[in-house]
Amino acid sequence: MNAAQKALICFRSITNTVTGTGHWRARVGSCGPSPRFNSSSARPSFNHNATFSYVQPPAAEWRFGDGQGRELPDVNSSNRKTWDLSNPDNMRDSYRLLTSAIIPRPIALVSTLSRDGQPNLAPFRFEFSPLLPLEVSHNPPMVSVSFSLSTRRPKDTRENILSTKEFTISIITENIIEAANSTSVESPASIDEWIISGLTRENSTTVKPPLVRESPIGMECELYSFQDISLSSSSEPTTTIVLGLIKKIHVRESILNEDGATINLSKFRPVARLGGTTYARVLEGFDLPRISWRAVADRYDELAGPRRR
Repeated sequence: MNAAQKALICFRSITNTVTGTGHWRARVGSCGPSPRFNSSSARPSFNHNATFSYVQPPAAEWRFGDGQGRELPDVNSSNRKTWDLSNPDNMRDSYRLLTSAIIPRPIALVSTLSRDGQPNLAPFRFEFSPLLPLEVSHNPPMVSVSFSLSTRRPKDTRENILSTKEFTISIITENIIEAANSTSVESPASIDEWIISGLTRENSTTVKPPLVRESPIGMECELYSFQDISLSSSSEPTTTIVLGLIKKIHVRESILNEDGATINLSKFRPVARLGGTTYARVLEGFDLPRISWRAVADRYDELAGPRRR
């Protein structure tokens, strides 16, 4: 018996137990020790006490026309390397480059059910085409989820959404990041990622797929539309973009600011995706004013004057 067969038997031996108030919790049977995600043990320990705080902006004295606030000689003086992304031979570099350049990217868990009720839970992050939970509009309230398609096997989440027209999104925070990461495993379609992660199902109110109870923000969504995208040289789709209408959003009251309508980042503690296998959290922020034309007009005439001569 190979390792994959042992793992499948282990997954099938896992049992579910029902808790009260409509919540489901996974209970894992004795299948041997779980993997420990400590490959970076030489690094400092995670600081659970670090919280979000406000600081001054990078160039607090910046004025209109000043350009960059602080010169970065090591960066600004170097040459640019260019990739021709219209060349199919550069697609491998395209993935690695864009995922390490377009950062930080919001990440979330997307929960779906197949037509016959098989649950699926998968992490999604912004990567241009692969896997994106991104707020698109507030009126109507909508999110987009995109899928990078593979010839090896269909994306279960995509197939479920197109089939049932329902899904939920649960924002990934520090307390569930390892559990969320575990659901990215490419397991057989019959495997329940909820069991692998140990996360708790919480009943939705308007759609069938459950929310993640441990996530402080959850959204119930229904399919609004979808679009398959292909290369100009082929009719075979490489990406599917799904637009979902947010029917309800649930936020833990404990992470709301005093206004009751915005989120307190110190309590929310969201996690973002960087390049490769690196993640990040938000620990500092700064405010910049909204600019009105009245504030710019006089200074603009002054700045543009020499250029008009």
